Amino acid sequence: MKILIQRVAKASCSVGDNVVGRIGRGLAVFVGISNDDLEWDASYLANKTVNLRIFSDEASKFNLSALEISGELLIVSQFTLLADTRRGRRPSFTNAAPANQAETLFKFFVDQVRSSGLKVETGRFQQHMLVEIYNDGPVTLLLDSKDKIK
Repeated sequence: MKILIQRVAKASCSVGDNVVGRIGRGLAVFVGISNDDLEWDASYLANKTVNLRIFSDEASKFNLSALEISGELLIVSQFTLLADTRRGRRPSFTNAAPANQAETLFKFFVDQVRSSGLKVETGRFQQHMLVEIYNDGPVTLLLDSKDKIK
């Protein structure tokens, strides 16, 4: 599982003319689920997401997590994070999980993050969305559950 995290001043997600998710200060989280991901991957990254210290303290050091600042999260499924661009010009998505598997793990990830008590909004699975992000910093990080140090 891969997630792209952006620290944001605010963010929103729309499907057509309808805003389906809107947050203030916090994190925009894009989630890509591969065909070999398990609930363990989702739990690991959910925990990492809410505890990652990427918000500045009074000394402008990255010492605070979303939990510590009561940040809000906008979580959006994004299978394109699994793109393989090593060959040719058209990305391959053969490593992305099938829709039913991905949706189940996406919902599990969202539930894990919600269990932290933070406000969580989401996009709409398998929908064309417009995501508006006010990246704060900018701060953008890519996390992969396969990179966990054991």
